[in-house]
Amino acid sequence: MPHTFDLLVIGDANPDIVLGPLDAPLAFGQREQLVDTGLLTLGGSAAIMACGAARLGLKVAFAGRVGDDDAGRFVRTALDARGVNTDALRVDPGLPTPLTVVVTRGDGDRTILTSPGTLSATGPDDIPEALLTSSRHVHAASYFLLPELADALPELLATARAQGATTSLDTNDDPSGEWAPGRIDATLAVTDFLLPNAQEALALASAAASPDAAGSLATADSLEAAAGALAALGPRVVVKNGADGALVHDGRTLLRAPAIPARPLDTVGAGDSFDAGFIAAFLRGLSIAEALAFAAACGALSTRAHGGTAAQPTWDEARTALARNGKNL
Repeated sequence: MPHTFDLLVIGDANPDIVLGPLDAPLAFGQREQLVDTGLLTLGGSAAIMACGAARLGLKVAFAGRVGDDDAGRFVRTALDARGVNTDALRVDPGLPTPLTVVVTRGDGDRTILTSPGTLSATGPDDIPEALLTSSRHVHAASYFLLPELADALPELLATARAQGATTSLDTNDDPSGEWAPGRIDATLAVTDFLLPNAQEALALASAAASPDAAGSLATADSLEAAAGALAALGPRVVVKNGADGALVHDGRTLLRAPAIPARPLDTVGAGDSFDAGFIAAFLRGLSIAEALAFAAACGALSTRAHGGTAAQPTWDEARTALARNGKNL
C-alpha cells in the first residue's frame, strides 16, 4: 500500500513566547525586568519537530488538538506556512490552546512555563487511523504532557508498525518529576527510536530500572548505562547531549557523534530539530551512524536564531555544515 506521508507527528502544538536572556533570578514582588529579545513563535516539541522534518524535505502530517481561539489559529497558520499538513489538527470547542513562556539565560539554560489547555484532553480519537496506516514513520512527543494520548500510545504505535511504519518517541520533561515508573514500558516495546536528552535519559532509566540496576546509574559512565538500560526495553536509544554531541545505543553497540561547533543565540527547540534530522536521515536510508551525525548538525544549526523554527536547516545546509567539519554523507 503506498504511503500518503513520510512522517506523521502526534502531540503538542502551541504558541511560544520566548524572552531573554535573563541573567538574574526571576523577580516577584511586582518587579519588572528587561531582556534583550522577545519573540512570539510556534512551539510544542511535536510541532517544532514536524516543521524541522518538512524543512528537510519530508512530506509531514500533524495530528493533535488546539482551542477555538486566536492562539489555535496562530498554530495552524504557522504549521501550514512551513509545509506541514494540518487536516488532522482538531479544534476543541471548550478548552484553550496551550501557551508556553520560555525565559532563557545567557548560558543556554531556560525555564519553561506552560498552561496545558487542550493537552489534557488530547487522546487517541484525535489520531486518524488512516494516517497511522499510511505514514512511513510515526513520531510522538511530550509524553508526560498528554496523559490520555500517552495511555493510548502502545496501541497507536503498534497499529502503525503493523502496516510497516517505524516509530519514535521524545518524552521531553516530566513536570511532576515522577517519570511514571513502569508505565512507559509498553510504549517503549513498540518504539523503534527513543530520543531523550541526557537528563531525560537518566531519569527514564532510573524509573524503569530495578533498584539494583538503578544504583549502577550513578557511575562515571551513567549516561551510557542509562541508554543501555532503556535499549533493553526495546528501542534504539538516541541521546542528545548538547556540546558533548550525541550517542545511540541498541542494547549491544554504542555509537557517538561529536557536536557541530555553534555559537547559539537560542537553544529552544534544538532537541526537536535534532529529532527531525535523525528521522529524516533514517528515512532517506542513511546508516544509524550517519543519521546521528546529521541530527547533531540539524540541532546545532537550529540555534542560529531565536525560537524553535526560524533557523531550522534544509537538507543541503546540514550536509554542508557536516562537510565543513570533515564529515561527508
